[in-house]
Amino acid sequence: MSVDLGKLVVRRKIALGELNGRTVAIDAFNVLYQFLSIIRGPDGTPLKDFKGNVTSHLSGLFYRTIELVDNGITPIYVFDGVPSMLKQKTIEARMNRREEAYQEWQKAKEAGELEEARKHAMQSTRINKYVIESSKELLGYMGIAHINAPSEGEAQACEMCKAGLVYSAASQDYDTLLFATPRVVRNLTISGRRKLPRKNVYINIEPEIVDLNETLKGIGLSQKQLIWVGILLGTDFNDGINGVGPVTAVKIAKSAKSLQDVEKYVKEKYNQEFELDVKEVEDLFTKPEVSKIDPKELDKEIGILPDRRAMIKFMCDDHDFSKERIEKFAEKLWEKRVSTKQRRLF
Repeated sequence: MSVDLGKLVVRRKIALGELNGRTVAIDAFNVLYQFLSIIRGPDGTPLKDFKGNVTSHLSGLFYRTIELVDNGITPIYVFDGVPSMLKQKTIEARMNRREEAYQEWQKAKEAGELEEARKHAMQSTRINKYVIESSKELLGYMGIAHINAPSEGEAQACEMCKAGLVYSAASQDYDTLLFATPRVVRNLTISGRRKLPRKNVYINIEPEIVDLNETLKGIGLSQKQLIWVGILLGTDFNDGINGVGPVTAVKIAKSAKSLQDVEKYVKEKYNQEFELDVKEVEDLFTKPEVSKIDPKELDKEIGILPDRRAMIKFMCDDHDFSKERIEKFAEKLWEKRVSTKQRRLF
């Protein structure tokens, strides 16, 4: 699970145009889950090509990336590498939940309960080798830079932001703040009109930017104390403490001088102990496994132009997308990338 810092952060709604001229490192797995979850039929069935391959992620990646580029944004997708051993428990729990959701989805489909079916279908979303490889192949044809992180993709994206290689990390997860990214953009790839589950109500989801320094000042914490808050609430790497919400977690972190103080307080006040050595969790956020990116190599990859012919063949011949529509957007991408490269060279 992602840490629940939503009630604590300082955020500001933005228009995509405000990121014009900016480079953003996007947590690739995060957005692929979004596309695979949202782009589905009324009964929850994802888009598929004539071979039966799922193509929801390709649709989202293609059209949304072009929208970002059209708004002057340079996206860099960062893919997860080998997950931390601390994350194994979370991964297993997620796999179990997705299998349960899949079974519920099939039952709801058979019963003709479309809304219920779609809800469970979204919860059953998973990323496999085909999704990852086909996403990277498409990005390559689009001339969009992508990076393989040694471990957590969001940690690598945050490191790139801290190093000044990109303006911001982009993810839905607040864990990015625990990795100390100066800023994170949320809702970058899912903005628009969305229907609330089980309600005939629609809301507008808009991009927003969260500033780390403003957040720390707003709640009166140091970066390390923010990590302690995350550990108390629960992260992808540890379970939180029952009965401790965001406000209480902040109070505990403020009163502590060390992580050991936090553990001692939890033991005395709540008669609970963390299920693992949380110093390892703290170290994972303060000293994450990331790669050092060469700015010149990154700039070279950012400057690669799209291959329109390969892009159209991949989307239309291989995966059944409308040729007329794909050609139109491929041309749009080409023109925008050429003009952007000319400005960069100038």
